[in-house]
Amino acid sequence: MNEQIRQIAERLLGLRDALDLSIEEAASKVGVSPQAYKKYESGESDIPMNFLFQIAQTFGVEISALISGDDARTTVYYVTRKNTGVKVERTKAYKYQTLAHGFKGAKAEPFIVSVEPNNNPIYLNTHPGQEFNLVLKGTLLLNIAGNDVILNEGDSIYFDSTKPHGMKALNDKKARFLAIIL
Repeated sequence: MNEQIRQIAERLLGLRDALDLSIEEAASKVGVSPQAYKKYESGESDIPMNFLFQIAQTFGVEISALISGDDARTTVYYVTRKNTGVKVERTKAYKYQTLAHGFKGAKAEPFIVSVEPNNNPIYLNTHPGQEFNLVLKGTLLLNIAGNDVILNEGDSIYFDSTKPHGMKALNDKKARFLAIIL
């Protein structure tokens, strides 16, 4: 089991316990099945970012607290120096680096996302809001609502993130992009 996933799972359990909710009640509030909620809370499987966003929005907690265990403290500005953002490795294919985890009440969630090349099908997910992606390195194939879009270094896309979307690195090279989720 990935240690970061295990720690996030423990925070999910602690939050549910603090709110005095059953698995069924919490699952209903965030729109997943009790089985899926239990799976995420156990730490035995990957926890999708869209699930963490839904938890944060539904229960009024900072996503940074779920990801890192640290509460956001500043409300004026927050600086993330190069390569110092909290890193989350959900799977070997996707690595996230948060860029605003110390800003309390952030209206957007910026991340640097690294995508390793693989031959797996694109995993699609959804989450509330909108998303902006800017490719920093490499080439990405994005599938958004059944549409394939290829983005090269310097290309960007803005889309409705309630539509199924996912991506993969092309040309057998790692890709990196800035993702801002609103």
